[in-house]
Amino acid sequence: MYKHILVPVDLNEQGFADKALQLALWHAKHANAELHLLNVLPGIHMSMVATYFPKDAAAQMKHDVYTQLKAFAEQHIEPPQIYQLHIAEGKPYTTILDYAERLGVDLIVMPSHKRSRIDKVMLGSVASKVVEHSPVNVLVVKPQG
Repeated sequence: MYKHILVPVDLNEQGFADKALQLALWHAKHANAELHLLNVLPGIHMSMVATYFPKDAAAQMKHDVYTQLKAFAEQHIEPPQIYQLHIAEGKPYTTILDYAERLGVDLIVMPSHKRSRIDKVMLGSVASKVVEHSPVNVLVVKPQG
């Protein structure tokens, strides 16, 4: 059924990402699909922001995040599961959708964060924007509790 599954991972919210990855792994194992873990960094190359960072800060940040994402993957994914790691910059929801198209994914599995009533009314979450604009199935994993 699914051949390529995208899992956006917010390394600051690993409790939420753990559950999403667990469900993505279940789907991947049953469909013999490849996993793609994606971490989206805020765009630090934007001209206004870039002036506050040393030139090599972006490269160092990407390297550090890649190392953390690799450790997260190794902690949760066992061979023979095939997976790839991706680090990108930009707005989270547009970057997730861009990578979904670029990688040819047919399922996105992503966590939903606990939201206050105000957040729910405003519908500003990344997950809801991805669901609204994605041409492929999106499985939104709710936090426990």
